[in-house]
Amino acid sequence: MMAVMKYHNPVLLFESIDGLNIIPDGIYVDVTFGGGGHSTEILNRLGRKGKLFAFDQDEDAVLNAIDDDRFVLISENFGHIKRFLRFYGVKKVHGILADLGVSSHQFDEPERGFTIRFEADLDMRMNKKNTLSAFEVVNHYGEEELGRILYQFGELRNSRAIASQIVEAREVEEIRTSFELKEVLKKFLPKNREHKILAQIFQAIRIEVNQEMEVLKQFLLQIPDLLMDGGRLSVISYHSLEDRLVKRFIKNGKFEGEPEKDFYGNISVPLKRIGKLIVPSPEEVKENNRARSAKLRIAAKV
Repeated sequence: MMAVMKYHNPVLLFESIDGLNIIPDGIYVDVTFGGGGHSTEILNRLGRKGKLFAFDQDEDAVLNAIDDDRFVLISENFGHIKRFLRFYGVKKVHGILADLGVSSHQFDEPERGFTIRFEADLDMRMNKKNTLSAFEVVNHYGEEELGRILYQFGELRNSRAIASQIVEAREVEEIRTSFELKEVLKKFLPKNREHKILAQIFQAIRIEVNQEMEVLKQFLLQIPDLLMDGGRLSVISYHSLEDRLVKRFIKNGKFEGEPEKDFYGNISVPLKRIGKLIVPSPEEVKENNRARSAKLRIAAKV
């Protein structure tokens, strides 16, 4: 029971599940199981013959597995969703939910190294079996590559200067912990903006460690084949990089360029937007700080 208590309230719970337009006997997938909050609500709306598959690569999430014959937890990365669902004989589903980013549990476990709030080893791996950690990125990536990551994933304008400072410092001594990295970069952290800039730096390193953008792209590209006609996709994102990919894919069926057109010039996209962008209410943000940057987009297979 203790493991469940470490997970905070699921963000945009009812809005995201409402967006799935659940059929009682349908097949659904929660690709970011975490503490099981969204999965529990999906099961509440499913009938006896309904089925829910959930994904989570974090071994801690297994402790929260739901004891229900209709539920299957797959301890894998959701970037391989089609392959693992086929293992269970599932080729088409009625709805898919994704609550992207780091779970509250991961942020609150000091040894995972996801947050600057704690002195911890540089880790940030969502899957502890992966070899690439924040330590590897900070201490072994070249200066140019570090700069690219900080600019692309952290949206930091002075990314090159920050990368140069990291490389210079690690030549003297390895940077092993979150506080050591903060100390190395203190000249880039004015008091009034320290938290924001550190959050951007940590976000950039975390995205690289877990290949979050590539996994999200892989996942989205599989959605049109997986969803039945009229099936729903419900995605909650927490930063502009994720949200931009989701928005573009729903609109154009691709991540860059214009949507495909048929011989007659008609736009052909696999998904249709359902409703407008949904954000948490002020009340939810007050109760759950993690919800403050959440954005929910819903789409249907056409």
